[in-house]
Amino acid sequence: MSRTAHIFPGQGSQYVGMLKDIVEANADARAMVRQADEILGIGLSRICFEGPERELRQTVNTQPAIFLHSVVLVRLLDGHQPDMVAGHSLGEYSALVAAEALTFEDGLRLVRLRGELMHQSGTEQHGTMAAVVGMTDEAVQEVCREASSAGIVQPANFNSPGQTVISGSVAGVHHAMEIARARGAKMVKELVVSGAFHSPLMESARDGLKAALDSVTISDARIPVYANVSAEPVTSGAEIRDLLYRQLTSPVCWEQSVRNMVRDGATHFIEVGPGKVLQGLVKRISHGVHVSGVDALDALAERMEAR
Repeated sequence: MSRTAHIFPGQGSQYVGMLKDIVEANADARAMVRQADEILGIGLSRICFEGPERELRQTVNTQPAIFLHSVVLVRLLDGHQPDMVAGHSLGEYSALVAAEALTFEDGLRLVRLRGELMHQSGTEQHGTMAAVVGMTDEAVQEVCREASSAGIVQPANFNSPGQTVISGSVAGVHHAMEIARARGAKMVKELVVSGAFHSPLMESARDGLKAALDSVTISDARIPVYANVSAEPVTSGAEIRDLLYRQLTSPVCWEQSVRNMVRDGATHFIEVGPGKVLQGLVKRISHGVHVSGVDALDALAERMEAR
């Protein structure tokens, strides 16, 4: 039986002008964006629509902006219920709203706080990240183990076959980059980031997020959510809370999440939110599935007509 998975992008998929055409055309979208501005007490909609890019790229703005874009689309796609969901890092919060484990309002506050805490951790514990292309997961893990003599470094994102991101201290990541190049990686590139995300250097952010997670209602999910930490489906609200807490310092197991969704019957993956990053990853992970996306007004209209 054909099953549909909705997948939700994370940081890096933002662009100036995001959401603008949908908000101009839809009253429900306008109401949600106004509500977001009021809840956060900032002009998030202005940052999304007009930028400047430097302001949108700040972690504290990027995370709620991408979340808002995705969740507006979830609301407008109400007649298109997926069989399962997953989100990449920040996108896991969008997925949880789609699965009705989190409310829009609580999710928005959490991702804004998450962005603030991650930025603060990056300031306090200076670190960096790097993309490594053309090495197996096992080879990258071995590189990180060897490089850890110079400082903290570990895999942060297992994105697709041969595409991994590492994260940690500047010395640890730079040493790992040297080893990876020496061992024949096709590409090793340091990323422009404000912190060592999904590494132990995010511990203070994780601890700060725990109090917020403990204060909100996380319901049992209506449909399975494939968690970043485990790559397995979860529906228990208590388990979701623990996994979100662990997510900040654990690798994002995206490749395995997609493989497990395919294992469980997913044949059509729809990226809901800005950009096409996840569509590209899914195509590299599983060649036999149909992949599409909903981002701007034209794609939304096509999806609505396909009901």
